[in-house]
Amino acid sequence: MNKIFTLFKREYRAAVRTKSFIISLLLVPLMMGGGFIAVIIMENKQDTEDKKFVVVDHSGLMAEPIRAALERRNQNEILDPETGEQVNSAFKVEFVAPSSDVKAQQRELSDRVKSTELHAFIEIGPDILHPTEDSESYLRYYSEHAFGDDMRYWFRNIINDQLRVMRVSELNLEAEQTADLFNWLEVDGMGLVTVDKKTGEQQEAKESNELQSFLVPYVITLLMFMLVMMSAVPLLTSVMEEKSEKIAEVLLGSITPFQFMMGKVLGGIGVSLTTAAIYVTAAVFTLKYMGHDSLIPYEVLPWFFVYTVLFIIMVGSGMASLGATANDSKDAQSLTFPGIIPVILPLFIMMPVIQDPG
Repeated sequence: MNKIFTLFKREYRAAVRTKSFIISLLLVPLMMGGGFIAVIIMENKQDTEDKKFVVVDHSGLMAEPIRAALERRNQNEILDPETGEQVNSAFKVEFVAPSSDVKAQQRELSDRVKSTELHAFIEIGPDILHPTEDSESYLRYYSEHAFGDDMRYWFRNIINDQLRVMRVSELNLEAEQTADLFNWLEVDGMGLVTVDKKTGEQQEAKESNELQSFLVPYVITLLMFMLVMMSAVPLLTSVMEEKSEKIAEVLLGSITPFQFMMGKVLGGIGVSLTTAAIYVTAAVFTLKYMGHDSLIPYEVLPWFFVYTVLFIIMVGSGMASLGATANDSKDAQSLTFPGIIPVILPLFIMMPVIQDPG
């Protein structure tokens, strides 16, 4: 046991004293959090240039409602109420009469979008007020990136709100009678009711935190993946190098192969636990400082360390075994990919598991 512990100390010190260990401690969080940092930076740099649209209204019903909504938006919604600075783009809408040659008109407007003269154009079907199965009731938003263009939802909401108003008006109902007609009830996601084991009193259910439900398993899985890649996967190369440089032969003169491999794996566990402790402690203090204590999964953190140790034992022992079979760096490279398959597989099934843990 003393020999295993001695080899563990040697492996651990050799790893944590290197410059690469310090650099990886700093770089990996930046790489993992770089996307969030970019979102925050870009959020403060909104595009405020005017967006020009063309509306082709085959129904003849939406021109005035869109103009009125457009005026309200450009007066009230594009300026910061505190600073008065423009924070959103103003919308400029041109209404074009439908052409007898629909395809030619669509092609012409598409060319205007491609030339950046327009941001997008919208087509409104003729039968949107009373749609039937065979009617032409459609609302189409044409742009170069329609799927990721959130501006289409503004037009969708305005048009659908106006359609509701017109349909209610046809029923000769007063506004007071329909005030609650379009109110929606949001679903509050709640946890389960529990009973205090000490007092026996029933504890009220707390509202579930959707961000925590997604972010905690996502971040923990990525962190575990990173720890295994930093400590367990390099064991393949480490064992191969000591074998090829005859260091292993010298060590095996005083210790058994089991002790040699166990010391290697324990060294990887030590490096991983050190790294994990630094990251987890920094994350907890950061979330507390930002006032997001509810995102800290105190009940999950002990299990994170337990499963990290088990994961590193599984992958690290496999990598060390593969390293013992390799004769040179080419052999090690060819064996690395099969060895990291157990590390990659959890990433493939991570999203389905988060969505349906049962």
